[in-house]
Amino acid sequence: MDRIQWAWLRERPGTPVASIGVITRIWRVAKLLQDDRRRTLARLGVDTPTLDLLGTLRRAGPPYRLTPGELARATLVTPAAVSQRLARAEARGLVRRDRSGPDGRSVTVALTPAGHTLVERTVDELLTHEEALLSALTGGQREELAGLLRLLLANLTGRAGAEDRPSRPG
Repeated sequence: MDRIQWAWLRERPGTPVASIGVITRIWRVAKLLQDDRRRTLARLGVDTPTLDLLGTLRRAGPPYRLTPGELARATLVTPAAVSQRLARAEARGLVRRDRSGPDGRSVTVALTPAGHTLVERTVDELLTHEEALLSALTGGQREELAGLLRLLLANLTGRAGAEDRPSRPG
């Protein structure tokens, strides 16, 4: 990254290149972590969308049950994506859909014992593995990095939200 940054400075003096040292490193770290997580989850017998679904239900606390709309909001995916995830997880016996309400049209999604077992085992192994990936950083460095990334993410999220809002006429 440093060579790329310096090459741009050499070729285009005055060009603001400091972002290369941050953003390009974040992209690279994200790619490495994404690839590692995919391999780790494959070894554990689950994919990222399924773990996201099961983990969201597990973090909801007993009775580990949410509506499809609550799942969509919590996982930041569309209702259609939640529906697909539910169908796959239900086919594997990891969740069940329960109908309720006076007309039976309300649906809640609950973890099954098999889903609960899978998410518990997977989270333990995944987080232990990912803890080892961060071993090059001290506890203080991890806290500092998490704080800086929190600030950057909040700023970027705020910018994205502002771009999605319609502008008000003068």
